[in-house]
Amino acid sequence: MSDKETSGTLFGMPYNFERPSVGRMLSAYWKPGEKMLVEKPFGIGYTLNLANWRSWLVLAVAGILLWHEQSGPDVEDAKDEPVEVIVDDD
Repeated sequence: MSDKETSGTLFGMPYNFERPSVGRMLSAYWKPGEKMLVEKPFGIGYTLNLANWRSWLVLAVAGILLWHEQSGPDVEDAKDEPVEVIVDDD
């Protein structure tokens, strides 16, 4: 079996392909004193640090936008309505 690196950085982006444990998964999303984005416990990139208040703000805005999109008028309903077109020949 080859000794390939299972964690590190590639072009400045962190990656970690070690087998995830429950403790590591839970502790990765709650890191007090860290910035809003922390390295993912498994995979490539970053994830939100739920111990940072800015992460909750991001989640709230995303939730509001999702709710607004789902509660708005359906696009299919708007297709059935007639449209008035005014052409100005000036």
